[in-house]
Amino acid sequence: MEEKGRGFIMDIKNNLLTLADGNQMPQEGFGIYKITDQAELTGAVHAAYEAGYRLFDTAQMYQNEALLGQALADLNVARDNFFIATKVNEANQGYEATIASVKESLKKLRMDYVDLLMVHWPIHTHFFETWRAFEDLKKEGLTRSIGVSNYGMIHLQYLATQANEMPVVNQLECHPWLSEKPMLEFNRAHQIVTQAWSPLGRGQLLTEPVLQQIAAAHGKSSAQVILRWHLQNGVAIIPKSTHAARIQENAAIYDFELSPAEMAQIDGLNWNHRISKEPEMVYEFGEQYPYTR
Repeated sequence: MEEKGRGFIMDIKNNLLTLADGNQMPQEGFGIYKITDQAELTGAVHAAYEAGYRLFDTAQMYQNEALLGQALADLNVARDNFFIATKVNEANQGYEATIASVKESLKKLRMDYVDLLMVHWPIHTHFFETWRAFEDLKKEGLTRSIGVSNYGMIHLQYLATQANEMPVVNQLECHPWLSEKPMLEFNRAHQIVTQAWSPLGRGQLLTEPVLQQIAAAHGKSSAQVILRWHLQNGVAIIPKSTHAARIQENAAIYDFELSPAEMAQIDGLNWNHRISKEPEMVYEFGEQYPYTR
């Protein structure tokens, strides 16, 4: 993170990362995965906005773009107060299908453009045509930045053989059990911001004794410690909650700092454990596969 001038107090609203294309993105945003009830989503989005969140992350797969559009319209604030990200799912990949689906997403969101458009998962079919569509959608002004989600090193290296413009964001499953340090270094070396989805490991890490001990030392929660660890690693985050108190708690991570020793302790929790799917298998199948019985 860039060092700010004296007297500058960093918080969720002003903690911005500059992307390789020159656009700025909040380092901390709000995820809305699996929120499919309008009243619940509207309540969560309004609580998040009050807490200072300005980035809202959705996807075609979540089937809640229209709900987010309604929730943001109800706030009645100017469009440039938001950073909106969405993702093109596997079924909509391919040049023409991508363009058509993004235009449909914009209708649902009630917007003329999104701030960040991502390929949700890499698939071997339509790999290059989808990205060509992304480059053209950016030229048309339908998205300000283009990125990917769940791309490994080999996917990015392969994309680079034909891309005119490389992704500025790579959204990955990333948390203390899956710290993705080599991938973070690769992204950084190629001017790609890593954004962590499931930054809290879907809540499964919160009872880790190491995290609880560090949290107690700072008067914080385990969730706040994990999110702070991400921030200090230079990783963008999109924690999700439908509870106002937790939404506020996840935003209150700018008034403490983890020591190098504490960062190393959290790094030590890594065992390369995925909670969700393996990107290479999705790439091979051409769709998300069942991974639970």
